[in-house]
Amino acid sequence: METTNHITGHDLKAMGYPPGKWYRRALEHINSEQLSKVEMEAYLEQFKLPEPTKLFDQPVAYSFNLAAENDLELDNVAKVKATMDAVMRTPTVLGGAVMPDACPAGPEGTIPVGGVVATHNTIHPGMHSADICCSVMLTDFGSADPKAVLDAAHASTHFGPGGRPRGKQFQLPDDLLEAFKSNEFLFDEKSISVAREHLGTQGDGNHFLFVGTSAATGNTMMITHHGSRGPGARLYTKGMHIAERFRQLLSPETLKQNAWIPFDTEEGQDYWNALQTIRKWTKLNHTLIHDGVAEKLGITAENRFWNEHNFVFKDGDTFYHAKGATPLDSKFMPDITGPRLIPLNMAEPVLIVEGATTETNLGFAPHGAGRNMSRSQHKRNLAEQADETIFKTETAGLDIRFFSKEIDISELPSAYKPAATVRAQMQQYNLGTVLDEILPYGCIMAGDWQKNAPWRNKRRRRRG
Repeated sequence: METTNHITGHDLKAMGYPPGKWYRRALEHINSEQLSKVEMEAYLEQFKLPEPTKLFDQPVAYSFNLAAENDLELDNVAKVKATMDAVMRTPTVLGGAVMPDACPAGPEGTIPVGGVVATHNTIHPGMHSADICCSVMLTDFGSADPKAVLDAAHASTHFGPGGRPRGKQFQLPDDLLEAFKSNEFLFDEKSISVAREHLGTQGDGNHFLFVGTSAATGNTMMITHHGSRGPGARLYTKGMHIAERFRQLLSPETLKQNAWIPFDTEEGQDYWNALQTIRKWTKLNHTLIHDGVAEKLGITAENRFWNEHNFVFKDGDTFYHAKGATPLDSKFMPDITGPRLIPLNMAEPVLIVEGATTETNLGFAPHGAGRNMSRSQHKRNLAEQADETIFKTETAGLDIRFFSKEIDISELPSAYKPAATVRAQMQQYNLGTVLDEILPYGCIMAGDWQKNAPWRNKRRRRRG
């Protein structure tokens, strides 16, 4: 029987097999077993790529749990529908849903904020975006004074770019460190470094630390909102790179932002495991901030629960990509410890909700209030008023703080959809039941840190 000479990756590539992680395993098998040419060809059949998959001619049907109540919302609804229609032509898609807080998140064909897309056996990094596992955690501090909690939190947390300064960093647990080191997407030195530096930080944008009181019990509650910071952003970048490689091979017609990693590949398994590690890191990040507040106050928390609202959830071979949607169904959360949290804006209550999966919600609810216009457009609309005037008007009676000491009017209540509208549509479309409301006392956000960013100050000093 004719046997092959020693086969290398160059030989496989010349035979028309695109490079992949399977090369190493295949080459070891072919050469150790000294396969004949016929045997090798038969063995390699399993690695042949299918014919490129085309986009669906029409969007897969999805539920649209969003209605317009004025001209501004009509424009937003039209844009959300147009972009979701394009997403739903992706050839892996099984179904989808749009929540009442939906708004566009990029060029047409990008999953909107407030969108849920179910796919068959694939992970689409662009559908969970760079802020992997953006999530909310609540701690019940009982009869603690809300101002004391907010003051302790202000001294404990960290907003803005970068990580915590040396001497104030948290220890990365050994098991989590090992999870980073053992994963192909997370083991590099930079990812591990930022995983250490960014622990206990909340970033910027719409991330916040909120203190309020329960309408049901009167207890003081603290809620944090943030994602996976630097580690998650790095994983997203790597995931998009791998997904693009698969897109070029499997479905060149698919939009780049909707590229996917097949779950049943080594890359898919590694990426899924990396997502779970990032999820654990993010939950720890919340926990350290909450524990730090409890320690400063010398009190014990009475209750705590959390949920992510920007993640990929798996049920069998169906993957649910939630780009800003709160999971109601407990099957999506293996460590469920309580109801879910839906913040609206700094001047409105945070909602504590529960709910069931229906035909139209896919097991999800809104994640917040959403926007009817971009941050920049909102700022332009208010350009004739001083930031301080807008701030005082919209936050009267509340203790609102910006970590950078610079007001960010794009995060004030008027930047968001009316909370009453979102709540009414939650009820209209059966998107969860409100169990309790956390009435606002105060809130900390990053603020417009770019006004006094270190590199800007350095540039000003040079010019001066």
